[in-house]
Amino acid sequence: MLIGISPLLGPDLLHALRAMGHGDEIAFVDGNYPAAEHARRLIRADGIPLLPILQAVLAVLPVEQAFRAALNNDPAQVGEIHHHIDALMRENRMVATALPGDQLYPRIRSAYAIVATSEPALFANVILRKAALCPPTL
Repeated sequence: MLIGISPLLGPDLLHALRAMGHGDEIAFVDGNYPAAEHARRLIRADGIPLLPILQAVLAVLPVEQAFRAALNNDPAQVGEIHHHIDALMRENRMVATALPGDQLYPRIRSAYAIVATSEPALFANVILRKAALCPPTL
Protein backbone atom coordinates (compact mmCIF):
# COMPACT_ATOMS: atom_id res chain seq x y z
CA MET A 1 0.00 0.00 0.00
CA LEU A 2 1.08 3.55 -0.72
CA ILE A 3 -0.06 6.75 0.94
CA GLY A 4 -2.42 8.70 -1.30
CA ILE A 5 -2.42 6.09 -4.09
CA SER A 6 -5.56 4.03 -4.70
CA PRO A 7 -5.09 0.29 -4.10
CA LEU A 8 -6.80 -0.21 -7.48
CA LEU A 9 -3.56 1.00 -9.07
CA GLY A 10 -1.44 -2.12 -9.03
CA PRO A 11 2.31 -2.20 -9.66
CA ASP A 12 2.03 -2.96 -13.39
CA LEU A 13 -0.38 -0.09 -13.96
CA LEU A 14 1.66 2.34 -11.87
CA HIS A 15 4.77 1.35 -13.80
CA ALA A 16 3.02 1.95 -17.12
CA LEU A 17 1.65 5.33 -16.05
CA ARG A 18 5.10 6.45 -14.90
CA ALA A 19 6.86 5.08 -17.99
CA MET A 20 4.50 6.79 -20.45
CA GLY A 21 5.74 9.97 -22.07
CA HIS A 22 3.92 13.07 -23.21
CA GLY A 23 1.42 12.13 -25.91
CA ASP A 24 1.39 8.40 -25.11
CA GLU A 25 -2.09 6.92 -24.81
CA ILE A 26 -3.44 4.29 -22.44
CA ALA A 27 -6.72 2.49 -23.12
CA PHE A 28 -9.17 1.18 -20.52
CA VAL A 29 -11.41 -1.45 -22.08
CA ASP A 30 -14.50 -3.37 -21.04
CA GLY A 31 -14.62 -7.07 -20.26
CA ASN A 32 -15.72 -7.98 -23.79
CA TYR A 33 -12.83 -6.29 -25.57
CA PRO A 34 -10.16 -8.68 -27.00
CA ALA A 35 -7.40 -6.98 -25.01
CA ALA A 36 -4.91 -9.85 -25.02
CA GLU A 37 -5.05 -9.99 -28.81
CA HIS A 38 -4.69 -6.24 -29.36
CA ALA A 39 -2.36 -5.05 -26.60
CA ARG A 40 1.26 -4.05 -27.02
CA ARG A 41 1.36 -4.07 -23.19
CA LEU A 42 -1.54 -5.75 -21.38
CA ILE A 43 -2.43 -4.81 -17.83
CA ARG A 44 -5.11 -6.93 -16.17
CA ALA A 45 -7.60 -5.26 -13.86
CA ASP A 46 -9.70 -8.34 -13.20
CA GLY A 47 -12.71 -7.79 -10.96
CA ILE A 48 -12.52 -4.00 -11.33
CA PRO A 49 -15.19 -2.08 -13.26
CA LEU A 50 -14.19 0.76 -15.55
CA LEU A 51 -15.29 3.80 -13.54
CA PRO A 52 -13.41 3.14 -10.25
CA ILE A 53 -10.10 2.43 -11.97
CA LEU A 54 -10.55 5.37 -14.31
CA GLN A 55 -11.22 7.63 -11.33
CA ALA A 56 -8.08 6.34 -9.58
CA VAL A 57 -5.95 6.94 -12.67
CA LEU A 58 -7.32 10.45 -13.20
CA ALA A 59 -6.12 11.30 -9.68
CA VAL A 60 -2.47 10.67 -10.62
CA LEU A 61 -2.12 11.00 -14.41
CA PRO A 62 -1.89 14.36 -16.15
CA VAL A 63 -4.29 14.05 -19.08
CA GLU A 64 -4.09 16.13 -22.24
CA GLN A 65 -7.04 14.59 -24.08
CA ALA A 66 -9.60 11.83 -23.58
CA PHE A 67 -11.63 9.74 -25.99
CA ARG A 68 -14.40 7.21 -25.45
CA ALA A 69 -16.40 4.65 -27.35
CA ALA A 70 -19.97 5.33 -28.38
CA LEU A 71 -23.00 3.07 -28.32
CA ASN A 72 -22.98 0.86 -31.43
CA ASN A 73 -19.78 2.69 -32.50
CA ASP A 74 -21.91 5.70 -33.48
CA PRO A 75 -20.89 8.97 -31.73
CA ALA A 76 -24.50 10.18 -31.97
CA GLN A 77 -25.60 7.31 -29.70
CA VAL A 78 -25.02 7.33 -25.94
CA GLY A 79 -25.50 4.47 -23.49
CA GLU A 80 -25.84 4.65 -19.72
CA ILE A 81 -22.12 3.92 -19.21
CA HIS A 82 -21.25 6.88 -21.45
CA HIS A 83 -23.28 9.22 -19.26
CA HIS A 84 -21.25 7.97 -16.27
CA ILE A 85 -17.95 8.35 -18.13
CA ASP A 86 -18.89 11.88 -19.22
CA ALA A 87 -19.87 12.81 -15.64
CA LEU A 88 -16.56 11.50 -14.29
CA MET A 89 -14.68 13.48 -16.90
CA ARG A 90 -16.62 16.66 -16.02
CA GLU A 91 -15.71 16.12 -12.34
CA ASN A 92 -12.08 16.17 -13.48
CA ARG A 93 -12.58 19.24 -15.72
CA MET A 94 -12.27 17.21 -18.90
CA VAL A 95 -14.35 16.08 -21.84
CA ALA A 96 -14.09 12.66 -23.46
CA THR A 97 -14.62 12.92 -27.21
CA ALA A 98 -16.82 10.13 -28.55
CA LEU A 99 -15.19 8.41 -31.53
CA PRO A 100 -16.69 6.11 -34.14
CA GLY A 101 -15.39 2.56 -34.06
CA ASP A 102 -13.22 2.98 -37.14
CA GLN A 103 -11.26 5.70 -35.32
CA LEU A 104 -11.38 4.31 -31.78
CA TYR A 105 -10.24 0.73 -32.28
CA PRO A 106 -7.02 1.48 -34.20
CA ARG A 107 -6.13 3.96 -31.43
CA ILE A 108 -6.69 1.30 -28.78
CA ARG A 109 -4.47 -1.13 -30.68
CA SER A 110 -1.68 1.41 -30.92
CA ALA A 111 -1.94 2.56 -27.29
CA TYR A 112 1.11 2.37 -25.05
CA ALA A 113 -0.86 -0.06 -22.88
CA ILE A 114 -4.33 -1.56 -22.62
CA VAL A 115 -5.93 -2.02 -19.21
CA ALA A 116 -8.44 -4.88 -19.37
CA THR A 117 -11.18 -4.19 -16.80
CA SER A 118 -14.10 -6.39 -15.87
CA GLU A 119 -16.62 -3.75 -16.91
CA PRO A 120 -19.78 -5.56 -18.11
CA ALA A 121 -21.23 -2.62 -20.09
CA LEU A 122 -20.82 -2.75 -23.84
CA PHE A 123 -18.79 -0.05 -25.63
CA ALA A 124 -17.19 0.97 -22.31
CA ASN A 125 -13.76 1.89 -23.65
CA VAL A 126 -11.78 5.02 -22.80
CA ILE A 127 -8.43 6.32 -24.03
CA LEU A 128 -6.37 8.85 -22.08
CA ARG A 129 -3.50 10.79 -23.67
CA LYS A 130 -0.81 11.75 -21.19
CA ALA A 131 -0.02 15.45 -20.85
CA ALA A 132 3.33 17.02 -20.13
CA LEU A 133 4.01 18.45 -16.69
CA CYS A 134 5.65 21.84 -16.57
CA PRO A 135 8.73 22.06 -14.39
CA PRO A 136 8.12 23.60 -10.97
CA THR A 137 8.99 27.26 -10.61
CA LEU A 138 11.71 28.08 -8.13
